[in-house]
Amino acid sequence: MRGEARKKVAVKESLRRGSSMGSIHQLGVSLKGGKLKDMLVIAEESGLFRGTRTKVVRGRMPEALVKKAKARTGIKSDTDLLEVALANLAVADDYPEWLLSRRSTISQDIDLEF
Repeated sequence: MRGEARKKVAVKESLRRGSSMGSIHQLGVSLKGGKLKDMLVIAEESGLFRGTRTKVVRGRMPEALVKKAKARTGIKSDTDLLEVALANLAVADDYPEWLLSRRSTISQDIDLEF
């Protein structure tokens, strides 16, 4: 095995055992699209990948949903796909919802100088 491949195997094995050695970002998961990469960086910088991997999350998903998500992201592993999905939810930008919630909140008496 070459050096980089050995490193990935070691990190994956460490993650399987519950070690805090790495994250998806460190595994070098090939993601399609900069948005997901940016989201992973934000999650990592927020400390969401720190700590041991002891929580088991399971669920049955429609095959079409998993297949489409893997194709869209380029992720092969079910575990990595779940981690990216959870990180995406955890660091989601609430700004659009907040902005829409502000709709019609400016008083009619305010002069906007138009």
